[in-house]
Amino acid sequence: MPQRVQSKSSAGWTNGFIGMLIFSGSLPATRVAVLEFDPLFLTAIRAVIAGLLALSVLVITRQAKPRREEVWALIYVSLGVVLGFPLLTALALQHTTSAHSLVYIGLLPLSTACFGVLRGKERPRLAFWLFSIFGSLLVAGYALSHGSAGSITGDLLMIAAILLCGLGYAEGGILSRKIGGWQVISWALVISLPLTAVMMLFTAPHIWPGVSTAAWASLGYVSLFSMWIGFIFWYRGLAQGGIASVGQLQLLQPFFGLALAGWALHETIELSMVVVMMGVLVCVFGAKRFSR
Repeated sequence: MPQRVQSKSSAGWTNGFIGMLIFSGSLPATRVAVLEFDPLFLTAIRAVIAGLLALSVLVITRQAKPRREEVWALIYVSLGVVLGFPLLTALALQHTTSAHSLVYIGLLPLSTACFGVLRGKERPRLAFWLFSIFGSLLVAGYALSHGSAGSITGDLLMIAAILLCGLGYAEGGILSRKIGGWQVISWALVISLPLTAVMMLFTAPHIWPGVSTAAWASLGYVSLFSMWIGFIFWYRGLAQGGIASVGQLQLLQPFFGLALAGWALHETIELSMVVVMMGVLVCVFGAKRFSR
C-alpha cells in the first residue's frame, strides 16, 4: 500500500509539473495578445475555442453528463479558471509587464492550499505551511520591492485573479478524483460556453485591424494549451498527489515564465529575480516533504 501511494504521488507530481510548464507560457502569451486584442474579447474567444474543442471530445467519447451535485463544483471551476483568472490577468497586463505579473503567480500555491483545506478537507503539517508561506513571501516581497515595474491597479487585479484561480484549482482537483481531470476542465468550458459565446459576439471588433502573426500564435496558445491541455495534466496531478502538495509546483511557474518572458518579449530579467526563484525552489521541495 505505501508503494502504491508513493507511486500515485509521484505520478501526481509529474502530471502537475507538465501542467505547470504549460501554464508558464500563459502570461507572456497573454501579454502579446492583449497588445492587439481587447482583454474582454480575448477572454471570451479563448474560452469559446477551447469550449468547442472540449464539447467535440465529450460528444465523441460519449461522456456521461455531470450529476446535479457536481454542477456547482464545475461552476466554481468556470468562475475561477475559465472566466475570472483569464479576464483579470488580461486586464492586469494592460497596466504592468508580464515579468512583474508572473511573480504574483508565486502566491497561487498558498491560495490553492487554503482552498484545498477549506474545500478538500486536506490537513498539511505545520512545516508545510511554513515553507509555503515563506515561498510566497519571497515572491511577494520581490514584487513589492520592485513596485515601479507595475501599478496598483495591475497588482490588485492580479491578487483577485489569484484568489479566484486558487478556488478553481481546488474545486477542480477535488472533482477530478470522481470524474477525471480532462472531463472536469472540458465540462467547465462547456458550461460557460453560452456566456463566453455571447461575450465574444458583443466584444468582437467591428473592423478587424491587421493582427500580427505573434498575436494569432499567442491566441492559439492560450486557447489550446493554457485553457484546456494544461488543465488536463494539472487537475490529474492535483487529484493524484494532493491539492496542497502538488499545488506548490506553482511556486516554480514564475521561474519558467520569467525565462519565457525574457526570451520571447525581450523583457529585462534581473539577477535578484533569479536568486529569489532559487529560494522558492527550496521551499517547493520543503513543502512537498511535509505536505502529509
